[in-house]
Amino acid sequence: MRKILLFSAVAVTALSFTSCSKLRSLSADDVRVTPHPLEAVGNEVPATISATFPKKYMKKKATVTITPVLKFQGGEATSASSTFQGEKVQGNGTTVAYKVGGNYTMRATFPYQEAMLQSDLYLRFDARLGKKAVNLPDLKVGYGVIATNDLLRHTVSTTNPALAPDAYQRIIRQKQEAQIKYLVNQANIRATELKTGSIQDFVKILKEINDNQETLRLQNIEVSAYASPEGRYDFNEKLAEKRQDSSTDYVKEQLKKNRMRAEVDTKFTAEDWDGFQQLVANSTIQDKEVILRVLSMYQDPAEREAQIRNMSVVYEEISKGILPELRRARLIANYDVVGRSDEQIFDQYKADAKQLSVEELLYGASLQESTVQKQKWYEKTSELYANDARAFNNLAYLAYQNGDVATAANYVKKAKALNPDCPEAATNEALLAIGKGDIEAAETALAKGVGADAYNEILGNLNIAKGNYAAAAANLEKTYNNSSALAFILNQDYAQARTILNNISKPDAYTYYLAAILGARSRNVTDVTSNLKEAIKLDSTLAARAARDLEFALYKKQVAEILK
Repeated sequence: MRKILLFSAVAVTALSFTSCSKLRSLSADDVRVTPHPLEAVGNEVPATISATFPKKYMKKKATVTITPVLKFQGGEATSASSTFQGEKVQGNGTTVAYKVGGNYTMRATFPYQEAMLQSDLYLRFDARLGKKAVNLPDLKVGYGVIATNDLLRHTVSTTNPALAPDAYQRIIRQKQEAQIKYLVNQANIRATELKTGSIQDFVKILKEINDNQETLRLQNIEVSAYASPEGRYDFNEKLAEKRQDSSTDYVKEQLKKNRMRAEVDTKFTAEDWDGFQQLVANSTIQDKEVILRVLSMYQDPAEREAQIRNMSVVYEEISKGILPELRRARLIANYDVVGRSDEQIFDQYKADAKQLSVEELLYGASLQESTVQKQKWYEKTSELYANDARAFNNLAYLAYQNGDVATAANYVKKAKALNPDCPEAATNEALLAIGKGDIEAAETALAKGVGADAYNEILGNLNIAKGNYAAAAANLEKTYNNSSALAFILNQDYAQARTILNNISKPDAYTYYLAAILGARSRNVTDVTSNLKEAIKLDSTLAARAARDLEFALYKKQVAEILK
């Protein structure tokens, strides 16, 4: 049905040659239209019209302007005109030689309307021979428009909107780090070091963990001791080990005070070369790149230590600002913050939802089995956390799935007002725009939707609307709904379309209608009739469409029987 066809001759009465006019009408045999029948792409019906002007057709003083016209019940649509002229005409048209004629191509585009399913394509002529007008009748060159892509208006409703996620984590891994600094060549902990902020915070978190064992759980404590790299390696190794022992004793003392048990993982580093590199790289020393490059040339610890000593003499910041920072021990307490269990969240919601965080509420809503309960949770969340866009977006999600597009649009509007950059709200705004046929608005909205869970699915629908069927099929490859099936039918991947249709969990009227189209394209009359019957049974309005749909042009008799 989509092959390029040369129209068979249409009965056209040529104008009689008169003394004032010898310009005749073209024949349908002189015109070829692609595709045949026409096919809607996006919101338009494109056509390529190839016309042959026969030898001795275009009189040397003739001018012919041809306008493609698509006629349908209740109206007509026109496309851009093309003007052709004879060899003696001084104009802006395309010159056609009288003796040899020629072949010419015109591009036509019509804004799609549903009435165009039953339509006829004509060429309309505005002809003159010299100064005299020549009346040429409209020439029919094609018929009908296949607009299977227009079913997107109905299939898009089966597309999943984007649901804004919660950030609830029942167990959150945390750590508290402290640092003990030592004097050069020493391993004893000074009293002043135990009064620093980092040590005080370390002691404080151990007490808090001990006092809140239901919500805080200590996993382990890491002790890492270091020596700066300017001494002899064997001396530094023993020194770093002593610093490890002293800092470990301190940690165990604190655990004993809090009556806590925890694994203490210890290690020491004889020469903290990595720390040295990092501090130098982050310093303001003018020659820091030279220093690091020179030191990288020496792998032997003794050679490197000698170089550092030499540089310490030249660069005061190394001796006073870098090396003292490396004489240290790091204490890291790894612990978990334990949140409410599912049951505790449910109980707290019933007792007093105000005590729940927004993340707990959104998480609790996601656990509800019924749509009614989900809606109640999201409504409570939007009430308690009125500045969070996610609850409003998720109410839009529920409304859309329930078929209430107007309510969904209102909730999306609220979500966008609260957070214009919310990717889920932007994605759902695009989905609503696709449903209204506003492709430009959908593209604008979806540009901010990257990251939303339904982004690819909405993008697939947008690509159907734009006529990018291969891209749409790629976007919807792992989706099983009507829009996905439509994408693969339009992309002529009928095997995958059939797989999708067979795996739709809740088929509706349009699922069966698409299956009937697939049957027609696969030349399976049984699939056509059985699926059309089911589609019309579920939605009687599809009977009128089936009667006009050129997808079933080869099955007019069977369709007529169904529609009786």
